[in-house]
Amino acid sequence: MTRHDDAALAGAYAYCVRRAREHYENFPVASRLLPAAMRPHIAAIYAFAREADDFADEPGLQPDERLRRLDDWGRRLAIAGAAPEKVPVDDQVFLALSATIQQCRLPVALFEDLLSAFRQDVTTTRYATWKDVLDYCRRSANPVGRLVLRVAGYDDRTLDESSDAFCTALQLVNFWQDLERDWAIGRVYVPEDDMSRANARLDDLARKAMNAEWRTAMAVVAHRTRDLFRAGRRVCDGVRGRLRWELRATWLGGVRILDQLERVQFDVFNHRPTLGARDLPVLLRDAILWSARS
Repeated sequence: MTRHDDAALAGAYAYCVRRAREHYENFPVASRLLPAAMRPHIAAIYAFAREADDFADEPGLQPDERLRRLDDWGRRLAIAGAAPEKVPVDDQVFLALSATIQQCRLPVALFEDLLSAFRQDVTTTRYATWKDVLDYCRRSANPVGRLVLRVAGYDDRTLDESSDAFCTALQLVNFWQDLERDWAIGRVYVPEDDMSRANARLDDLARKAMNAEWRTAMAVVAHRTRDLFRAGRRVCDGVRGRLRWELRATWLGGVRILDQLERVQFDVFNHRPTLGARDLPVLLRDAILWSARS
């Protein structure tokens, strides 16, 4: 690389880091625990996913235009993976991402899975069964965990499976946390068959009413989410160094939000649980006492 290329790449990674900091919400304490060598690569992955997610959710765009932008993102991804020398120097996300893909030997298929989920966000607003929701999470959340493991140098089937459960749990708790916000843009991730069994009606969401029927439906999906957190705990113990602390903090943060949701009986219309400075001492304590947890 020339010095100009080095400067351009450094600028591209700096852009991705800024994008990550602008949008990091649920687990703001955890990113500082990542090993320094991993941070630029994780930021590049995050920036790729963040901007694609913005295309899928942009309220001012028609669905056809959202899909067109995601298709263009996919074409740029293909170039970054197969011919990184052809990535324009001013294409900051893909300049950084192409370097990360090459240096960390990341499977491009994992990024393609993410794009598949973002396209689904444009075309799908309801999910009939829990299996359908999990299939979405398989593509929207699980690739991120596997990419983090690859950046850290891990390629292990057992870790991948535990990471999948962990990432799906994080995605799900975000769905339950954002029930009101998702409804406002027309999406509901609670499976229709669970809603039907609990007699939970979409009309009640329109009235911003967390009634007994909706609490029953939410309790069912929250219980499944907690089971996935338990299955995902193993990956936190299967990695070494600072990444272990990063994953512990993220796992604990996700479970803490789930705890808060249950405490307010899922009434996100009046209280949307988030993590803040007051949660930091508790998360640090629980991370230190991690081995004593059941």
